[in-house]
Amino acid sequence: MKIAVFGGTGFVGSYIINELNENGMIPRAMVRKGSEQKIDSTSEIVNGGIDNLHAVNKTIESTEAVIYNIGIIRESPTKGITFDKLHFQGVQICIKAALEVGVKRFILMSANGAKQHGTGYQSSKWKAEEELKASGLDWTIFKPSLIFGDPGGYGKPEFCTKLRDDMLSLPIPAPLFYNGILPIQAGSFRLSPIHVSNVAQFFVKAINMPESIRKTFELGGMKSPTWKEIIHQIALASGKLTWKMPAPVFGIKIVAALFEEFEWFPVTRDQISMLIAGNTVDKYYFNDFSIKAIPFEADNLSYLKN
Repeated sequence: MKIAVFGGTGFVGSYIINELNENGMIPRAMVRKGSEQKIDSTSEIVNGGIDNLHAVNKTIESTEAVIYNIGIIRESPTKGITFDKLHFQGVQICIKAALEVGVKRFILMSANGAKQHGTGYQSSKWKAEEELKASGLDWTIFKPSLIFGDPGGYGKPEFCTKLRDDMLSLPIPAPLFYNGILPIQAGSFRLSPIHVSNVAQFFVKAINMPESIRKTFELGGMKSPTWKEIIHQIALASGKLTWKMPAPVFGIKIVAALFEEFEWFPVTRDQISMLIAGNTVDKYYFNDFSIKAIPFEADNLSYLKN
C-alpha cells in the first residue's frame, strides 16, 4: 500500500514516514530539491513544492491515501512562506489532485484551537478543515495540542527544545506568562502535551479505520500540566536549575511588536496569544485507536540533555 505524504521532511512528518514503514506501507513523499536526505531511504520521493501541480499529481496518483502534514509555526512573507499558502492553499491543491486521480482517503494535520476568527495560524488551519469537509473525500482531521519528542537532526523545530534553547538557556529567569496587571495566575494556563510517536500512530492507524472517516479528533496527552509545570519538567530533563519569574503578556507583546519580524527573536505576538489561552483536550482516543500513551515527564524528555 502506497501513501502520499506532504510534509514528510518535518518534525512530525519524519515520524509518520517511519510509522508507515513499520506498518509495511510505502510512503511516497513530495520533497523540495536538496532535502532528499531528510527522508528515509525506503520512501519513494517526488521532487517539487506544493505549488508544483505536476509534482503534486505525481505524488498522489496510484496511492491509497493522502496525508497532508505541511505546517509552519512562523511566517516569512518575503520568502513566500505564509500560513495561508502552506496550511490552506496547499490543501486545496492536494484535494483537487486527489479528486482528479480518484484517491478518496485524505488525512489532514490541523491544530487544536483552530478557528475562523483566530490568529493567522488558527484561521488558516480552520479554512483547510472546512475545505476538506466540503470536498466529498473520505477525510479524517487530527487536531493535536502541543507535540513533544526527539526532533532528530536537520534543525527540525520542536516545542520543548526551542523552549530550552530560547528561554531556559538565557541568563534571566524563565517567564511565567500572565494576563492583566497582577501576577496571581502567572504560569497557570494548561496544555495537553502529546508525544510525536503517538501522533504518528494515530495518522497511520486511521488509514485503515473506516470508523475514523469524516471525523475530527482533538489529540492531547492524558495529563494537562500548567505552564509552570511544563517549564519545571523541561528544566529537570535538561539538567538545568531554572529560576522562574512572572512575565506580563502585554509587556512581552510590546517587545515582540518591535522584533518578531526577525527570525532570531524567539516568539511572536500571535504565538503568545495562543499560548496564554491554553490548549487542552476534553477527550482521549488512545483506547479507540489501540495506542499506548507516552506521558509528558522527564524520562520521555531525555533528548533535551543533548
